[in-house]
Parts: sequence; structure tokens; C-alpha cells
Amino acid sequence: MNLPHDEVIVVVDFGSQTTQLIARRIREAGVFSVIIAPDTPIQTIRDIAPKGIVLSGGPASVYDNDAPNCDKDILKLGVPVLGICYGMQLACSMLQGTITPAPTSEFGRAQLTVMDNSDLLSAIPENTTVWMSHGDQIGELDQSRCHTLARTNTCPHAAIRYQDDQTRFFGVQFHPEVTHTPHGSEIIQNFLYEICKCSSTWHMADFADREIEKLREQIGQQHVICGLSGGVDSAVVAALLHKAIGPGLTCVFVDTGLLRKNERELVQTTFRDHFRLDLRVIDAGERFLTNLKGIDDPQEKRRRIGHRFISEFKDASNHVDNVKYLAQGTLYPDVIESGQSMAGPSAGIKLHHNVGGLPEDLGFDLIEPLRDLFKDEVRKLGQVLGLPNHLVWRHPFPGPGLAVRVLGDITEDKLLLLQDCDEILLEEIVAADLYRQTSQVFAVLLPVKSVGVMGDGRTYESVVAIRAVETRDFMTADWARIPFDVLGRISNRIINEVKGVNRVVYDISSKPPATIEWE
Repeated sequence: MNLPHDEVIVVVDFGSQTTQLIARRIREAGVFSVIIAPDTPIQTIRDIAPKGIVLSGGPASVYDNDAPNCDKDILKLGVPVLGICYGMQLACSMLQGTITPAPTSEFGRAQLTVMDNSDLLSAIPENTTVWMSHGDQIGELDQSRCHTLARTNTCPHAAIRYQDDQTRFFGVQFHPEVTHTPHGSEIIQNFLYEICKCSSTWHMADFADREIEKLREQIGQQHVICGLSGGVDSAVVAALLHKAIGPGLTCVFVDTGLLRKNERELVQTTFRDHFRLDLRVIDAGERFLTNLKGIDDPQEKRRRIGHRFISEFKDASNHVDNVKYLAQGTLYPDVIESGQSMAGPSAGIKLHHNVGGLPEDLGFDLIEPLRDLFKDEVRKLGQVLGLPNHLVWRHPFPGPGLAVRVLGDITEDKLLLLQDCDEILLEEIVAADLYRQTSQVFAVLLPVKSVGVMGDGRTYESVVAIRAVETRDFMTADWARIPFDVLGRISNRIINEVKGVNRVVYDISSKPPATIEWE
């Protein structure tokens, strides 16, 4: 199995909402992690040669008929295993322990009393807060092999150690991976360094060097085409490939006419002038607008934009010689969610949101150099590769662009108006030093008009909504508490500087129940 590092912690996913967070916490501590499915063959795990294994939590009970399970031999591979919540209960049931319904379910903060502060709980305070989320708990275990490390008022075995000739298992009923467990990071680090004896060698600079060498070997004298969107993922892919193969890379940027103001100039300056790579810019704005004329349904907008993008990219690829590979900015969460996290490298083009869903008949092999990385790691890699901070830390932008931020039908005048509003909004957010504190900030042109007064006259003009959110994973999000004085400046500037707008509103809905984008 071709992994980007030779020191690996395997995380077995039993359906927990925080499995990715476990993997990220391990990587943040300097150790590479990989997420696998419970039914992964034991030989595959042996081939990985992990330094340790983590069994994640999950929503099931071990007694459910359809409860996820794994091979019992996972506890006999000669490496330490840490079970979290469901993972602890499953392993204890494999070790002939009993799992019983908890007399009082624990959901939320609980006070942990540490009874043994060696190995797993080394340097953890005797009394500390942890985050619980369980309805079952450990009943009885073989006392000759199992030792209780910590308890709560309602959970007598909140942390345990089990050891015999074949097994070295640690279990915690709480969730050390979440921020609500203040000393959770230390517990994970204790597992990695005190127990698994890892060496903290997972660093982006090392990954970059290894990946560049691997790409050179894989690509050889062939040519690669990469679709640039202006976002951080495709930018990092392009920078990495440029370091690896130089003139063997051609980037294609499709100007859809639905982009942020000066987006095209930013991409050209960064990649053609700074990196001096072969960048082909396709001016397709008029064709996209023609396809969208009179269309106000969000899904139909997306469908038409996707089809037009495919057509433009395919046409551009026909003008590049000797192309064997297509590069995409697929990330590890994309791979996990598509159910392919333990699959080998893709043999050909697959439909993927990063490049608008490219068809199979393009005839390229696929290269996804970021498929083992999380978003925060991609940003670190971008810094290692020398990308400017304004690009590395750029907020996400939807694939269909401003078409899904102009609610209703699309016209050139509406797009120009929204571009101006968006530019003012981002200028003020940056000036207030809020850009890095927010995850996504943008303006939306609403399909309504409102009455206003300017000077001595009545106006009847457009309404613009401002959306700003804070999130770690974009699966859930909360609206950002932008200071009122900043919101006031944004509103005043938009109304006074953008002709056609007389009202600005602020979206204070969270996700869920709302989504981040309006369409």
C-alpha cells in the first residue's frame, strides 16, 4: 500500500461523527494517520505495519444486530490499540468483558477522577473534565489482566488498560478528540509517544519532498493538465506539480464570468508571472451567460454550468500535446466520504466536484497528490511551496461561482453589482482583521427590491444579504459575530458606492437548519 509516510496510526471508523477529528488530532501531533473501514481485511492492516490502532466511537450498541464489527485479531497484531467510546466497548466485548446499559446515560461534560496517571493518563490532573456521549458502559472484565485507570460518578471504568501476552489495549469511555475534553490532546499524545513510541516525523516539508519525488517518478516525460479554479486546493496541486515537473505541467483556467472581481487577474499574476508555468486562460463568460439566460432554478443553474465547464475544459485539453494525466485537488475528506479511502490510485477519470464532473472520455489518468491530506494540511503545504498567504488562506468559493449568489435569473448587470458588493465586504473584513477569524464571508443579491430614500427622492432598488460563518469542517457552521461597527461600515459603503442597492441585511442563521450558501 502506497502511503505518504512510513510511520502510521490506523483509525478504524465505526460511524462516529468525530472520526475525522481523531485522525486530524493524530496528525496535528506529528504522526500520520489513515482511516479504514471496520471490514478492512486484517492482512491489509498488517501490510500497513501501523505503530498503533485507534477504534473510533459510533452511534450503535455492541448488542445491535447490525452493529459494526471488525476482526478480533486486530487486538493481536502486536501493536497498542486505543478504543474510544464504542471502540472501547467493542474491544472489551472481544476480550470477554460485559457491556451493560449505563444506569444513567452520560451526554456532555463529566468530571473524571484519575486513579492511575501512568502511560495513557500521564500528567493528566487527578480531577478533570471530559466529554461523554454514551448509553452503554463496561460492566465486568478479567481483573487479572484489566486495570481501571479512571472513573466518573456514573461510569466506574471510564478509562482502562488491558494487557496479556498478545494484547495491549487501552480504552476510554469519553472522547479525547473533542475540544470539550481540555486534556484530550495530551491523552492522544500519551498514546502516540508514551505507548506507541512514535517519533513525530509527519511534517509538511517532508511530505512535499517525498511527493515531489514520487510525482517525478510516476509522470516521467509525460504531460499533466490541471484545472485551476482560484481556490487553495487546485493552487497547491499546481504548485506541487510545478516543483516536480516544471514545463511538463499545463494549467487551464476557465473564466466563466461568474467569478469574484479581479479573480482572473489574480490567478494570472500568481501562476503565470510568479511561478512562470504554462497557463491557458479560457474566456468563456459570454457562453456561460448565454446558457444561463432566463434560468432561475438553482439546480438547473448548477447543471448548465457543469455541462458548459466540461465542454470548455475538454476543448482546452485538445490543444495541449502529449497529455497523459489530469491533476485534481481531491482531499482526504472527499476520499473518505466517497467510500474509497482504502482503494488504490484511480485508474482513470471519475466524476468529481473539484473539476466540475469531468467525463470519462477525456482519456486521461488521474493524479490526486492531495488525496491523503486534510484542508488545514493543504494550507500548510501551500506555505511550504511558497504560495502567497492571500491565496493559501483564501475562503472557499462555490464551483458555480456567483451564479448561486445571485438568486433568481442571471444577468451581466447583476453579476457586476454583486462583484462590487463582495469586494467592499471583503475589504472591510480584511481591514478589521477578521478574515482569518471567519471561515467564509460573502454577499448575496436577493431577488427582491425595497423602498428607500436617497437625498430627497424615493428609491426602489436591490437588497444585498451578507453571510459570514465560523466552522471547522463546513458540515456544521455558526454565524459569525461581526462587530456592529464593522457591519455598519460595510452597509454604508455598499449602499453609497454600489449603484442599485439601497438596503443591506445580515444573515444570522446557523447550519443546520440553514446551509452556508443560499442556493
